[in-house]
Amino acid sequence: MKQLPKHKQLILFDGVCNLCNASINYIIKHDKNNAFMFAPLQGNTGKEIIKYFEVDTSKTDSILLYSSDKKSLKIKSTAALAIASKLGFPRNLLVAFYIIPSFIRNWVYNYVAKNRYKWYGKKDACMIPTPELKAKFLE
Repeated sequence: MKQLPKHKQLILFDGVCNLCNASINYIIKHDKNNAFMFAPLQGNTGKEIIKYFEVDTSKTDSILLYSSDKKSLKIKSTAALAIASKLGFPRNLLVAFYIIPSFIRNWVYNYVAKNRYKWYGKKDACMIPTPELKAKFLE
């Protein structure tokens, strides 16, 4: 299993999804504490983590949050809120949505995830990070 640098979490994302790529760019821009690293779900690291946690990719196929310290994986809306909590004010206020039961949050999340290609489009290949961002990405 992939070991990350201390105090880092790995965001696994759909590398061909335009919405996911825009989200990753947003996170990078607002990740002032350099808390995250990134890898596409389609890459070797993504596949290894999906296999290890036995994730059903037909039900969860957009953003996952992996922590090697805790050997844990957060999915769907819980992953999104955990990411937002590390992005500073005002984005960290989104954690207030934890009071909403996860089955309701995930219903909304699943609706957006199911329609993301139709609404935002899809790339033919995974995003290639710029040379200055390459250190934040794993394959």
